Amino acid sequence: MVKKKKRKKTKKIDLKRYDNKEKHLKELHHHLNVHKTFGQKAADVVTTFAGSWVFIISFLTFLVIWMAVNVLMWIRQWDPYPFILLNLVLSCLAALQAPIILMSQNREADRDRIRAERDFLINRKAEREIEDIQKDLKGIRRLMERK
Repeated sequence: MVKKKKRKKTKKIDLKRYDNKEKHLKELHHHLNVHKTFGQKAADVVTTFAGSWVFIISFLTFLVIWMAVNVLMWIRQWDPYPFILLNLVLSCLAALQAPIILMSQNREADRDRIRAERDFLINRKAEREIEDIQKDLKGIRRLMERK
């Protein structure tokens, strides 16, 4: 007597769940990019400019001109040699610029997190689809071996 092998019931994986999550993350990512407040737009612009060579070179030029004018002017030095006023300007600039750049970087980190989560969901969905295909292929292989 030949025993028949019991076939395992393979449950189909619900891939629509991944589609819905991925769609939600895609909409959230789009929303973060499109619906920005004035402050968020300003932070992005400041960050883009402050992180460029144009800013660095123009600011170094400003500093050199400030120091040269103050050293070479003997009669009306508005900021004599240790350049206390220049230090104050630089400190104020750094105090304002740092939080603005951090705000922009935090928003970018949020967008990156959503992008990574979306990529993960797509990879999981692909993995599940490949598992389904492999199960189907095994079933086809068994059917072919029986013939």
